[in-house]
Amino acid sequence: MLLQQGSTGNEVKKLQARLGVNNTGTFGPITDGKVKEWQSQNGLTANGIVDDLMWAKLFPMHGLNGGSISPAEFKLEKLRGLIPDGVINQLPDTAARFNISNVYRLAHFLAQCGHESGGFKVVEENLSYSADRLRVVFPGIFEGGLAEIYARNPQKTASRAYANKIGNGDEASGDGYTFRGRGYIQLTGRGNYKKFAGYIGEDTELNPGLVATKYPLASAAFFFGSRNIWDICDGGDSQAVIVQVTKKVNAKLLGLQDRVNHFNQYYNLLK
Repeated sequence: MLLQQGSTGNEVKKLQARLGVNNTGTFGPITDGKVKEWQSQNGLTANGIVDDLMWAKLFPMHGLNGGSISPAEFKLEKLRGLIPDGVINQLPDTAARFNISNVYRLAHFLAQCGHESGGFKVVEENLSYSADRLRVVFPGIFEGGLAEIYARNPQKTASRAYANKIGNGDEASGDGYTFRGRGYIQLTGRGNYKKFAGYIGEDTELNPGLVATKYPLASAAFFFGSRNIWDICDGGDSQAVIVQVTKKVNAKLLGLQDRVNHFNQYYNLLK
């Protein structure tokens, strides 16, 4: 491993995320300054060159720069009492299937799942909104008195809100409700259910309820992969990285502090 000014690529992005620098993938003067600062603070020669020694110190025992952690090596027993046993029991298979290959990836993944699902309790989108809430959650869709008509009717709400998007048909098709959000990070839309079916090997387009009952964790891991979030996770344990991961899951950064708290709790137990 040798990175310095002028270097580009995914390794530079990981480095920048770890140091709290905007991860452009180009090693410029700002990154150089952060590298030298980190080197000075950690007993290394402040030359701005990221060699194997510095990389190992930046990412200790997390499967980066060659070698991954096998699912059997994760300290999952330390999560007992915080995460339901059913989820913990699925983690080794999920980690192997979706390349959750280091502690950073696992902690970020669990933190986002934990927040989005209310502590791994919610596996299906709640669409029973009041009229006022409909206008906030789905701006522009329930105007002109429609909010009062659709309020507290999840089937009608979803059918309209998700019509003609994410692979769904029109409102009359009912696809919006049939393929409503399910799983720990809600998989939504016929198109995504179809893609997930092709990956998991079971027809979740024909049987969408399986996402909630059988694949809530796997569908969340599929979401991470489809949004290219794993590489961001490799950036480390800083709040800057948590923010970047969260933006991929929730662009508005809703509930950020709770996600940070979840991550710190899980990471400190797993590392």
